[in-house]
Amino acid sequence: MNKVSVIGSGNVGATTVNYLAEKKIANLVMVDIIEGMPIGKSLDFVQSGPIRRYDVEIVGSNDFASIRDSDVVVVTAGLPRKPGMSREDLLMKNATIIERVSEKVAMYAPNCVFIVVTNPLDVMCYVALKVSGFALKKVIGMAGILDSTRFCYFIAQELGVDPLDVTALVLGGHGDQMVPLPRYTVVSGIPITELLPEETIERLVDRTRKGGAEIVGFLKTGSAFYAPAASVSEMVEAIVRDAKRILPCSAYLRGEYELEDVYVGVPVKLGKDGVESIIQLTLTRQEMEALHASALTVKENIEIWEQGRHSVKGEGEV
Repeated sequence: MNKVSVIGSGNVGATTVNYLAEKKIANLVMVDIIEGMPIGKSLDFVQSGPIRRYDVEIVGSNDFASIRDSDVVVVTAGLPRKPGMSREDLLMKNATIIERVSEKVAMYAPNCVFIVVTNPLDVMCYVALKVSGFALKKVIGMAGILDSTRFCYFIAQELGVDPLDVTALVLGGHGDQMVPLPRYTVVSGIPITELLPEETIERLVDRTRKGGAEIVGFLKTGSAFYAPAASVSEMVEAIVRDAKRILPCSAYLRGEYELEDVYVGVPVKLGKDGVESIIQLTLTRQEMEALHASALTVKENIEIWEQGRHSVKGEGEV
């Protein structure tokens, strides 16, 4: 059976393991440096298996060697966002964590597809790519699925329809400059531009951009984890099953959308080797400008990391 490892056994990591266990697509490993925590949580999961009807192997460990030969590795480790804190505020602290994790992943699971969930996500993907030395297609970020599902829910709520009938698309960096695309967002095939006035769409777009911060504001001491875990589980399933699904993910661009050397959310085809292709949509000038503005923010933060990586010591651990 396939092997999927999740590094970080906090809320996002543990919920990801839970969702993946119920998909019954792989044996699972949870790793964390907090002594005993992943072991205890893994025991809790396997003991719920007879009730939830899954029988996959779930192992918890404090030893990174446990991820050896994984087909997919998901990293959720990092410090959470707190009220008033932007994703960029987390940059150097979480970059140090991702550097250390990436070294371990390259050592023990050099052939895996590496999925990054830690914020600021697009920059952390870049860090993981550069430190691991992996092929470009093998390092992917979970962002577009989460942003798109939030947009779906807000649209469904506004229209009073089943969220399952809504298909939304959000591009760009996973931050306040993400780019929801109403033209490519439909309800049972009907563009939302035919169903909602422009001012309502703009309000829902704004709420989508602030969706993570809205949850942080209510939780006070943490950030979202159910929807992020569901989103990354969708990616893992597409990879493990070699499903060739078209999903919005953070991918490394080499000229696509007229962008170079940057991670940004775009539609990709996901299969067993990771990003098998990047789907290039025809964007309006306004949409392209918004995407480039979002990518510029990511590039600026990449430069901050590159300038500070040898001089700033990280606070916190995995």
